[in-house]
Amino acid sequence: MGVRIAAVDLGASSGRVMAFDIEADRVGFTEAHRFPNGPVRLGDTLHWDVLALYQGVLDGLRAAGPELDSVGIDSWAVDYGLLDATGALLGNPVHYRDARTDGVPEAVHARVPAAELYGVTGLQVLPFNTVYQLAAARGTPQLAAARQLLLIPDLLGHWLTGARVTEVTNASTTGLLDARTRTWSAELLSRLGIAEGLFTPLVEPGTVIGELLPHVGAGSVPVVAVGSHDTASAVVGVPAATRDFAYVATGTWSLVGVELDTPVLTEAGRRANFSNELGVDGTVRYLRNVMGLWLLQECLREWGDPDLSGLLDAAAGEPGLTAVVDAGDPAFIPPGDMPARIAAACTRTGQPAPATRAAVVRCVLDSLALAHRRAVRQAAELSGRRVGVVHVVGGGARNRLLCRLTADACGLPVIAGPVEAAAYGNALVQARALGAVTGGLPELRALVRASAELVRYEPDGGAEAWRAAEERLTTPLPV
Repeated sequence: MGVRIAAVDLGASSGRVMAFDIEADRVGFTEAHRFPNGPVRLGDTLHWDVLALYQGVLDGLRAAGPELDSVGIDSWAVDYGLLDATGALLGNPVHYRDARTDGVPEAVHARVPAAELYGVTGLQVLPFNTVYQLAAARGTPQLAAARQLLLIPDLLGHWLTGARVTEVTNASTTGLLDARTRTWSAELLSRLGIAEGLFTPLVEPGTVIGELLPHVGAGSVPVVAVGSHDTASAVVGVPAATRDFAYVATGTWSLVGVELDTPVLTEAGRRANFSNELGVDGTVRYLRNVMGLWLLQECLREWGDPDLSGLLDAAAGEPGLTAVVDAGDPAFIPPGDMPARIAAACTRTGQPAPATRAAVVRCVLDSLALAHRRAVRQAAELSGRRVGVVHVVGGGARNRLLCRLTADACGLPVIAGPVEAAAYGNALVQARALGAVTGGLPELRALVRASAELVRYEPDGGAEAWRAAEERLTTPLPV
């Protein structure tokens, strides 16, 4: 018997509620509701409008229909809401791109050296990791009054059900979870002066956390913890037929890596800035965050949102690899004049600054493909996992030029799709919890392959040109 499932998938620029109809051998879906999500600056601080997000979720659940069998939520990582002793939210959650964590990682590492932190959490150093956000908030009235912390999908789940839990795949992005034991690290919390009671019990994906409260929906509709970090759900939605794959989960960020059974907590991995984020069914997502389509999105915003398809066509006609930038450079994290920052980065590395919009777009896409190449190759080397194919999922799977360049850069076939990989993974974990589908990740991925539209790109040579472009970013300029 089939089930109807609502997959709530929240990204950094929009949210959507997808209504899935799932049979044992077929998956179909429609987009029930899409709503904007963006930062709100109040004074000097960048916030999320979490109440507007919650309203969007409610509207989406109602649009998905009255006969839902379950609901699950995934979102971006690291950000959180603080609750006081009565359960009230202590202010709008701060946006991870806010400048409050500037210089904070160094202060945290003075208390717990970076190598020791990595040895427990296995997490890439990103200035917005939750551990650094909490350090930046030390001494504020909100943190002093806080009694519990809930990551964004868990906060929304709490408002839907009343339950207060933390799903483990998203918890693994905080920098406070032990990657080996999949539990909060009491030692790290103690050394960093963070109250252990701030954190709620952990649950694994597939756990039913509660039912929709009466004011939300009619009937006893369970809410299921999915891979609530959207990348964890997206990796479930990778349509891989074998284990020798790498993935590029593209959107505002590109998360590039391989799926493992155990974390890799080596010094080489730390120096390469790889993360061991936890996945569904006890897996580990061994990956690196790179800047992703944020670079392109910010260029378009600066230019007044011109037609993207025309710019991509023009970029495809530009000479390749004329100039590239490091898509992992923290200088690109804040919002602002991205074309100017890209031009400055090219100049700093002795390359010509792009002179036209098409040249800027080609620089961005070449740079992303180069970052994908570096991350795929290093993930394989550091983990010992052979990679025979790269799966590009998420919004970037629509970008034919980016997919073709990624195939060329990696020297490997690229299979693009599904665009809605996170929603697929979210819904399939729910369906399995309900007993509507069975099996492990291979069986769930077989359902994705049978249901999604996929496009294959073969590499077209040019390995030497990509190697030379990479050297431009790693070879110091003459003094």
